[in-house]
Amino acid sequence: MNFDIPQDLADYLVELDEFIDRVIRPLEEQDDNIRFFDHRREDARTDWERGGLPNDEWENLLRKAKRLADEAGHYRYPLSDEYGGRNGTNLGMAIIREHFARKGLGLHNDLQNEHSIVGNNVGLLLMIAYGTEEQKADWIDDLLHGRKGFAFGITEPEHGSDATHMETAAVRDGDEWIINGEKTWNTGIHSAPYDMIMARTSGKAGDGDGITAFLVPTNAPGFEVLEFLWTFNMPTDHAHIRLTDVRVPHSSIFGGEGRGLQVVQHFFNENRIRQAASSLGAAQFCIDESVKYAKERRPFGKALASNQAIQFPLVELQTQCEMLRALIHKTAWMMDTYGAFAVSDKVSMCNYWANRLCCEAADRAMQVHGGLGYSRHKPFEHIYRHHRRYRITEGAEEIQMRRVAGYMFGFMNQQAPKGVASVNG
Repeated sequence: MNFDIPQDLADYLVELDEFIDRVIRPLEEQDDNIRFFDHRREDARTDWERGGLPNDEWENLLRKAKRLADEAGHYRYPLSDEYGGRNGTNLGMAIIREHFARKGLGLHNDLQNEHSIVGNNVGLLLMIAYGTEEQKADWIDDLLHGRKGFAFGITEPEHGSDATHMETAAVRDGDEWIINGEKTWNTGIHSAPYDMIMARTSGKAGDGDGITAFLVPTNAPGFEVLEFLWTFNMPTDHAHIRLTDVRVPHSSIFGGEGRGLQVVQHFFNENRIRQAASSLGAAQFCIDESVKYAKERRPFGKALASNQAIQFPLVELQTQCEMLRALIHKTAWMMDTYGAFAVSDKVSMCNYWANRLCCEAADRAMQVHGGLGYSRHKPFEHIYRHHRRYRITEGAEEIQMRRVAGYMFGFMNQQAPKGVASVNG
């Protein structure tokens, strides 16, 4: 087995670093844009006059960075060459996302909102995979250029992580569907013209089948944003919404009637492995900075680094990073080789452990740096607050562990890839 990063990918990391130094960092410093990434002035991102929504200047800056990255041929990396991409792989995306996060906070790859100069493009990838020919014709070009997008209406106030018991329902009325229900934690709904609403169209509560995804205009009569939920890490673009007799045409169904959870699962697996890689990179950043500081700081006449009380916790964290990195690379490679659904157990392992590890690394970095680490003069408290959410939002770690247990104990089926004795082996 060869654990080296493929040479073409290693060369691409160098190319990306050069682009960041030449284009992105100067933009980050221009016109005091650095205020949006200066952890002492984090409130610059938040528009308190609009109820805590993201500041328009900040979001415009992110859009400009994406446009520059797209013009340079980086933003569409995971897409096929048919759509102007580089035929990027899940392994490539995992390595790039870790590499970016290990650099620390910056315009190249923001921790708070999935912004990156190498785009995740979840909506576009799903449209390519699941859209009808009419939907692709209507959506793809706009998604490619950031002119249109959709939020994800999955979670419900009364059911949280349990998507199969959702109360939101859609009833057919001729060529239309009437949707009623509520959704919460609708990220990005403050600017999205559409919301991908999951609603039960058949079956009973608890069934995996019978849930349908609808692309619902957010300006449709009966679509109401009740509130934006303030969080540990502001600003907020996470809304609680209500649908009251919202009518949409049959053509708004996305991914096939009754097959909505398959669409969601595809999104979860691809997003979770990339997010796990970002958490790993952020954890490694915290460790790297702690080692550097411990070698420089000299209380009581000797370097902190000479104390085993400093060394051993960082050694344990570094060991976990090395093991997790191997699992993330293996899992991403298996996704590329056997498909996104063949390694769901390992995706869950990577995700819950990476998010937990990042929080532990950020907490340890605060401790090593002492009062300075707790202050906003260092980014560790920001990293902790942001990545703490991923222990919940990408599927709570308990849900991830339950999922792994389901495969281990035979409660869930997962077909082993051809030529492999066991996916769990």
